[in-house]
Formats: sequence, C-alpha cells, structure tokens
Amino acid sequence: MTDPSLQRRLAAIVVADVVGYSRLMEADEVATLENLRQLRAGTIEPAVRRHKGRIFKVMGDGFLIEFGSAVEAVAALEMQRAIAAVDSPEDRRLLLRVGVNLGDVIDEGSDVLGDGVNVAARLERQAAPGGICISASVHGEIVGKIGERFFDAGERYLKNLKRPVHVWHWPDALEGTLPLPECPSIAVLPFTNMSGDEADAPFVDGLTDDLITDLSRTAGLFVIARNSVYGYRGKAVDVRQVAQELGVRYILEGSARRAMGRVRINAQLVDALGGRHLWAERFDRTVEDVFGLQDEVNAKIVEALVGRLTVPAQRNRPKNFEAYDLCVRARQLTELSPQSEREAYMLLQRAVQLEPSYAEALGLLAYNRWLAWTHFGEPEDPNRLTALASARRAVELDPNDAGCRYVLGTILAYERRWEESEAAFAEALELDPNHADTWAAMSDISVLGGRIADGLAQIEKALRLNPYPACWYLCHLGQAQYAARDYEAAKATLRREETYRTNSRKFLAATLAQLGQGEEARREAELFLIAHPHFTIAHWLSSQPLRDASVRDHFVDGFRKAGLPET
Repeated sequence: MTDPSLQRRLAAIVVADVVGYSRLMEADEVATLENLRQLRAGTIEPAVRRHKGRIFKVMGDGFLIEFGSAVEAVAALEMQRAIAAVDSPEDRRLLLRVGVNLGDVIDEGSDVLGDGVNVAARLERQAAPGGICISASVHGEIVGKIGERFFDAGERYLKNLKRPVHVWHWPDALEGTLPLPECPSIAVLPFTNMSGDEADAPFVDGLTDDLITDLSRTAGLFVIARNSVYGYRGKAVDVRQVAQELGVRYILEGSARRAMGRVRINAQLVDALGGRHLWAERFDRTVEDVFGLQDEVNAKIVEALVGRLTVPAQRNRPKNFEAYDLCVRARQLTELSPQSEREAYMLLQRAVQLEPSYAEALGLLAYNRWLAWTHFGEPEDPNRLTALASARRAVELDPNDAGCRYVLGTILAYERRWEESEAAFAEALELDPNHADTWAAMSDISVLGGRIADGLAQIEKALRLNPYPACWYLCHLGQAQYAARDYEAAKATLRREETYRTNSRKFLAATLAQLGQGEEARREAELFLIAHPHFTIAHWLSSQPLRDASVRDHFVDGFRKAGLPET
C-alpha cells in the first residue's frame, strides 16, 4: 500500500562519486581535500546552476543532484568534459563516476528519497571512471536533443533491484562486459553455513572449494575460480546479477550443515539466463562420506550441463578429517601477508603430521615455503629445498591433482629447470584447463623469460576464469604491462585497491619512475619497504626466473630510479 500523504513527483537524479578516493586520501590527504573543494566550487556547482539544478546531499566524495528534466541532468556531460580538461598530475587527478535516472522521488525536508534516487545510485556503480551511465527513461528523453551519443549496454540486473534496468553508457563502456563462453559456463557460490557454529565455516568453505576444483577438471565446462566467488559470501544475491558480473550462464548455490557426525547439503542449479531451476536436491551423508557426496553433486551438475557423465581421474582424498580442516583453513591464508603465511605454515605442518600422504597439504606446504623465501624475506635455507621436495612428493602422491602440478611448475621455474617447469604446467592444464592459477603463474614465467606477448595473453586468460582475482594476478598483469612498456596501463592496474598495498607496490614504484614521476615513485618505494624491509634488488635478481637480459635490465632500471636498495 502507498501512503497517500506522501507527495511523489518526477525528477532527474544525478549521483556522482570520486573514483579511488581512499587511495588518493592515503597518498596525500591535504592535496586531495583541496582538489575536491576545487572540483565542487569550480566545476560541479557552476554546471548545476547553469542547468537549474540543486545539490541536495553531499557525502564525503559523493554528490546527489536533482534536475527538473533529463535534458538538464545531462549537465553531467559538461562536468565530465571539464574534469577531463583539467591539467593535473595523473596520480592526483580526481575522476567521477556518474549515474543518471529519471523516476519518482519523495521530498523529505531538504532531502530527496525514493526509487528514482536508488536506481541512479546503482547506475553510478556501473559507470566507467570518467564516464556516465543512464537509464532508458533518461535516454528516451534526451535522444535527438543533445549532440553526444550514448551506447546501449542492454538490460542489467543491478544490486538489490528486482527488475532489470536498461542502461546506456557514455563513452562506450561495453568493452568491460564479459561475453559468455561457447561451452556451458558455471560459478559455484559459497555455500551458506547453516550449523550455527562459526567453527564450521572453514569446513563449508572447503566444500565449496572442492566442488569448484572437481567441476573445473571436467572437459567441456567453463568454471569460475574460487577467489572470484568469495566476494558473494554471506550476501543476499540475485543469481542473475552474479551470472552477469562473472560472465557465466549457470549458478550453483546451496547450504550445508555439519552436526552429530553427519553432513546435510541443499543445492540448486540455476540457469540464470533462462530464469529457471535445472534441479534442486537435498543430500544427507555421514561426515566420513563427504567426498562421495561431493562426487555425487558434481556428477549431477555435469550431467545437467554437458549432457553426459564424464568421470575425471580421482584425486587423492584425505582420510583424516582434522587434517582436511587444517588444510582448508590454510588455503585462505598463505597468499595474504607474511604474517598469515606463517599461520598457514603452522596449520599445514600439523596437517601433514596427521596424514603424511595428504597430497594437497604437501602441495600447499611447498607453495607456502616457496613464497617464504622468494617474496616474504624468510631464509633461503632450508625453505628452498623444503619447497621443492614437498612439491615433488605431492605430485608423486597424487598425479591427478592439477593444483599440485601447478605448484611444482612454479617452483621448478624458480629453480631454472625450464623444461621440467613447462612440462608440469602443461600437465596441470591437461588435467584442468580451467585452472586459473596455472595460467597466471605461466604469465609470470613468460614475462621474465622475455615472452611478453605470451605473458599478457596468459594473464588475460587467467583473469577471464577469475575476474575478481587474488592480488597476485593483478601483480602479474601490472608486471607484464610494465615489461611491455605500457606504463599508463601498468599504473592503472597496480593502483587498483585489490593489489595496491601488496608486494606489487615495487612494480608501481618502478612504473612511476619510468613515467618521470620521481617524487611519487620514491614515496611508493618507501611505503613498499615499510611492509617488505627485506627487499633488495640483488635478492630479486637472484631469486626470480629471469631468462632475458633486456627484461632484467628494464626492471632493475625502474627499481633504481625509484630508489629501491641495491643490497
């Protein structure tokens, strides 16, 4: 029921927000606040006045603006053009994302509420930096009345909105959409922990991980990597929007409960494009039969999507469930930081003690010790030998685990055993062509070996399989762009929030130095050294799988220009 006392009216709403505001504030708070003040006083407010609008709310770096018509609201174009014309250092430039909608609003004092505002806010998140995203209601009013062309992006499911919204972009933002693969494509969303005990959360996450791992080994399926689905954990999601964001057709979602020695799973497979459920089923097994349960769920998904049941070679499964729980917890920790890597090391040591033949635990232990000596400043001896021995043992125990072969391939490359490394990577992809980590690791090896074009293609393949990746994917992408001397692209990649404060910061410092932004480069180098005080150019040279002298010299030149230490 609508409240008859509420006065509704039609208004054009503009929502504008500064891109990367937190990063800009961290880099230079005083300059950012002054730039924001100048942006508002010199660009936004004059454009709003000229088009008879009103700023009705300011939220830090965001502005909500009302106009009397859609044509006047396209003052947003004027603002974006004026901002683009400002001559300011690239690393300090303020860019806006803008969303515009025409819809019903309700006055609440000086504030404006309602669906018209909500949709504009969702459209703003769809806009590219420096771009504008408008609804079909706005486009219908402005077509033929303004000189600029907006590009049709079709219907999009926006967050918390039940119906799709037809959206249009300026400039053309369609390059950012993910096309559907030709083969059946699926994402497995994190299962909901229904046990009521947070201690069971790692077990439920492990269930999701293992379903993804086994599905991705199935020929004829395109499977999104686990890192990209964990952003949806614990959130009420619209599966159509998730499928759109990940570029897949099918979504598996479900819940799990572990209690009294049993595991109960509810799962449903949804065709997000067709808007229908392919199947939904409940499973109830003993904890000891959880891997059989996983196989049964996978078989049903494969049969539904591929039309035939294909059975990949069985992976090594642990018999000790305490070891399994420890390994699942370690999966999430190893890559985050030197501190979390140490915690993961303790968990993996215990898992291997409990079950010495547990291949995945040994593979993760090898990866953990490799990270320790190559990136996190721990001693080379005995970590280097431990990493190689553990990786070899993991593959011996389970030759059908693509993850173990990927780890071995990475470590062998850093041992400069090039042919053995390439063979291990090839075997990993034969077992699992969807193994995004393998594609990303191959990019690192290719770039440092002088095959820069191959490295760029490999990291792009990894990012399609894992569109919301772990930070190290972006590190490898930025590294490849730097090696290709595409410094602007490298800077944009390495400034992304997901990787900005990580080990990739050394490449950002080198990139800025090559762009002639020496002061900013030195500041980034100093910030990098605070988190990685062990770093030296000499250690980097001795530890990396460098095969090409020109690539090596190019990176060293950037590091030196940024002021990173030699020894």
